Amino acid sequence: MTHPKNCITNKTYDEIQIGDSETLTRTLTRQDIQLFATVTGDMNPAHLDESYAKTDIFHQIVGHGMWTASMFSVLLGMQLPGPGTLYLEQTLKFLKPVHLGDTITASIKVIKKDDTHKHITFQTLCANEAGEHVLEGEAIVLAPANQICWKALPLPEIQIKTPAHNYEQWLLDKASNFAPLRVAVVHPVDIYSLAGAVEAARAGIIEPVLVGSEDKIRRVAENAHIDLNHYEIISTPHSHAAAAMAAQMAARGDVEALMKGKLHTDELMEAVVEKENGLRTGRRMSHVFVLDVPSYPKPLFLTDAAINIRPTLMEKKDIVQNAIDLFTALELGIPKVAILSAVEMVSEKIPSTLDATALCKMAERGQIRNGIIDGPLAFDNAISKESAEIKGIASAVAGDADILVVPDVESGNMLYKELRYFSGAQGAGIVLGAKVPIILTSRAGDAESRVISSALALLFARKEAT
Repeated sequence: MTHPKNCITNKTYDEIQIGDSETLTRTLTRQDIQLFATVTGDMNPAHLDESYAKTDIFHQIVGHGMWTASMFSVLLGMQLPGPGTLYLEQTLKFLKPVHLGDTITASIKVIKKDDTHKHITFQTLCANEAGEHVLEGEAIVLAPANQICWKALPLPEIQIKTPAHNYEQWLLDKASNFAPLRVAVVHPVDIYSLAGAVEAARAGIIEPVLVGSEDKIRRVAENAHIDLNHYEIISTPHSHAAAAMAAQMAARGDVEALMKGKLHTDELMEAVVEKENGLRTGRRMSHVFVLDVPSYPKPLFLTDAAINIRPTLMEKKDIVQNAIDLFTALELGIPKVAILSAVEMVSEKIPSTLDATALCKMAERGQIRNGIIDGPLAFDNAISKESAEIKGIASAVAGDADILVVPDVESGNMLYKELRYFSGAQGAGIVLGAKVPIILTSRAGDAESRVISSALALLFARKEAT
């Protein structure tokens, strides 16, 4: 029978003879382990954590895992008998560990045929490059009765994203050295905001006071099986009243920070800036994201992507200073601050380049303190040394920025979401410039981002207090 090109064919039960065999050879790589863990959901740290890579436990778990045995399924389903085969039984005996970089040859050999049931028994064996048996067993399959031709489709290309650096755990560890922050959680009437506040409380980061409709809060808690017995609830009729109440509590010193729940940012900030509440300071309020970007070698601060729509030059001065103050509160040293624009050359046609130039001069004159500032810089030469060198930019900041300052909220918001959804960046964010820090995340932000943001607020507040 003639088969078309790129066709995977099988051998029927009648065609297969005792002694028929096939082999497959593969080398175990780190990516194999990552992919296998992702597909199976087996996130045992001994598979994925580099610190285990040279330990006996690592060798045992990988050697006794199912990666090696999975080669039998490939042989039986793709080669002998091939398409149409039903896998019925498999015994496995693990004999030796398999290490990263080992080359394993899997083989199957027909040792028995059952004409009544069309079952075939295979000896299954895996050996390493030294010829040592690492895995032995037997497989029983139901062989196909008819020839099948399956069109061979290319396997999808799979990219393993570089894991993030886990700065989040560093923040949590650092926050554990301080007493919890008493926080008014404003209108937590959805699962994300309520669970985030409770998780932060369980982590010892905050002492939450839930401000909002008690009926709605308890309904969410009941549906999500969250125990609220240990938390204070101050009931208000709606979100606007919750924001006003929380701001008044902060002004009186009843709470040390605010956390946004399920309400618009504008609604919360209107209560914060209300003169009667007394939360304003002499500085412009602004939002700072602290991002863990997998492809960037250190934490990346981004401001302002949430509060100031089209900030003036003097408002940008405060925005820069707020970000620097957070950076230093985290004891990360002297930050390198990149003032972003579309280009790195000053142009009167692009106002953000003029602002960048003025901000640099302000830093020289001491109007902005404790940071190394340069701009205008385009995004590529702010974070890429190679790009900066190609364009001939001589700067202590270019290619090594710690803080990115965007021209306006539109560019900042888009940049944050691009990093989040295209690069897998994880982040936390708070608003500074008020008398208390404001934990401000997206309404769609998960509980983890709220916990990390709470840690930021705690560290900043305790640093300010000293």
